[in-house]
Amino acid sequence: MPTTKVEKKGKKLKVEKDILLKAYYLMCVAKRMAETYDENREVCSKYVHSTSRGHEAIQLAAGFHLTDIDYASLYYRDESILLGIGLEPYELMLQLMAKADDPFSAGRTYYSHPSLKREGFPTIPHQSSATGMQAIPSTGMAQGIKYLETGGEIKGKAPIVLCSLGDGSVTEGEVSEALQMAVLKELPIIYLVQDNDWGISATGQEMRNMDAYEFAGGFKGLERIRVDGADFESSYLGMEYAVNHVRERKGPILVHAKCPLLGHHTSGVRKEWYRGDKDLEKHAISDPLPKLRTYLENHGFDSYELEELEEKAIEAVAADYEKAIAAPDPDITDFDSHEFAESAIQEERGQRHPEGSAKVVMVDAALHAVDEILSQHQEALFYGQDVGGTLGGVFREAATLAKKYGDHRIFNTPIQEAYIIGSTAGMSAVGAKAIVEIQFADYIWPGINQLVEELSKSCYLSAGKFPIQSLIRVPIGAYGGGGPYHSGSIESTLLNIRGIKVVYPSNAADMKGLMKAAFYDPNPVIMLEHKGLYWSKVPGTNDAKTFEPDSDYAIPLGSANCVLEANKHGDDSTCVIITYGMGVYWSKAAAKNFEGRVEILDLRSLNPLDWDSIEKSVKKHNRAFVLTEEPLMNSFAESLAGRISNRLFEYLDAPVQILGASNLPAIPLNVELEKQMLPNSEKVSKVIEKLLNY
Repeated sequence: MPTTKVEKKGKKLKVEKDILLKAYYLMCVAKRMAETYDENREVCSKYVHSTSRGHEAIQLAAGFHLTDIDYASLYYRDESILLGIGLEPYELMLQLMAKADDPFSAGRTYYSHPSLKREGFPTIPHQSSATGMQAIPSTGMAQGIKYLETGGEIKGKAPIVLCSLGDGSVTEGEVSEALQMAVLKELPIIYLVQDNDWGISATGQEMRNMDAYEFAGGFKGLERIRVDGADFESSYLGMEYAVNHVRERKGPILVHAKCPLLGHHTSGVRKEWYRGDKDLEKHAISDPLPKLRTYLENHGFDSYELEELEEKAIEAVAADYEKAIAAPDPDITDFDSHEFAESAIQEERGQRHPEGSAKVVMVDAALHAVDEILSQHQEALFYGQDVGGTLGGVFREAATLAKKYGDHRIFNTPIQEAYIIGSTAGMSAVGAKAIVEIQFADYIWPGINQLVEELSKSCYLSAGKFPIQSLIRVPIGAYGGGGPYHSGSIESTLLNIRGIKVVYPSNAADMKGLMKAAFYDPNPVIMLEHKGLYWSKVPGTNDAKTFEPDSDYAIPLGSANCVLEANKHGDDSTCVIITYGMGVYWSKAAAKNFEGRVEILDLRSLNPLDWDSIEKSVKKHNRAFVLTEEPLMNSFAESLAGRISNRLFEYLDAPVQILGASNLPAIPLNVELEKQMLPNSEKVSKVIEKLLNY
């Protein structure tokens, strides 16, 4: 395939007549939809939308080549791809107006942000607003497909993934992460880049020194072609070549399509605000609709037939618009459904202390849990930095797994936290079940974009169609001189992200039980694993080493554990310490100074939170103490203390106490400075004494 646009030769048709007529009709539909939205701005611009005007040729060409075994991650301007795969204007208008029967999100997300799981259609998982971020989940889909093909889980015709991008978004670093993995793993994906030379009000010359085609040349193994995105024949033949290339498993490909921008950037940023007449006139010359009409007439198509198609499109759009206007709005009482998909583990199961079991440290309990998951589930795989066969994780938490299960299931990734996290969304969409690891909690920040925009919102914004099963392991916490980039606590940041679950085991049995439950949970789960508890080497943490539960053991997320009970005797006051992770061991050590007067509640799960157990303990003891390793200011611990004070005020005999690390930006390297900053059993004892004596 040449890298320049496909040239026409004589009058011979290179694309079937029926396809050309279908393309012409749908271009007329797309044009009339855009005109209708502008003519009815008061209604149609209530919510922001973009249209495909100028991009119809390449988008229809792409849509026509997708089949029901394929996957797509679309760009917010891609309404013509949706028309091309068979969706009706009425369905798109339901989303435009945020109606109840919006087939993608039930009125929850923007126009042309599809979430489609329908028989006979390509699968389109949820995505965010698609300014480059969709490249990682879509590449994860392709990686999941390749993994499932390797294991024999996918047989027959080879599915492909289409990732649609605007050229401006290719400057995003996350796109580079996706392209790197696509060529590294030779994945079955097409990156379709639509280049209209605008990014809101910034021109291509302002934003980049090269276009996407030129940029892609730096990724060895990435095939690339250019097509005239305003010319349907060029676009169709180019996409045909790209689809065949990927279906034949020749590796990834990038298609660069030059398109005019004939509409507004969005209904909220109108073209007349920032584009002069000369620019609009220049783009109008390349309008795909008159270009296709001229092509058809030059190849002997009847003008009357084309005019009939135009009239049919106008009538269909008008009828669908009136029907959409009359459609019901969402039921407001359903506004909070689909935050999470229902978990399979609703109660504790298996044996926590089976006969004959030996004691294990936390890191081994984690290793054994992942080993058992991999042995029982062929769809499961494990990846991250340094977890492969050479090292098996910097904490040896993946030791022996790659040798046992092979490099296709256990493998190292580049230093790409965004890809590690975001790819799990794509994996989940195709049926692969990823367990991934961020090497240290302090390194999670490059992946937050994917965690927030892609993973956390998918279930809610797809109205439950696309929950994301993702188990993300994160070693966390300070112990003995780890320093500022290997010791941080990040749970409060994570807990401000709605739509993800956060668990935090404090011992080996809980590690294994929570790991199993997290794997079987259909939602994104982050497991925070304290490095100081991994081997029980830190003084006072020997109880983190427990008898190993059996392979069926699982603890439902959102279930706290009372690790030390206290009961009132006479007039002696008692209290409950509500904590997790290393806080459990500081509390245990301190409680020895107040025999029988301190109850310790290990939360184990921070979201969902076992409020019932908290409430029960506070009502029992009338004094509460929330302990964390994080700096206190604006933390989860402060929030929880405030909630206790607010909801249980009448049961309290003293103000809720809180203790955490000093409010500093990082853990210092020097061990004595570290000790000064962090809580310890002595500091905990002082707070207990104050609380009991209040």
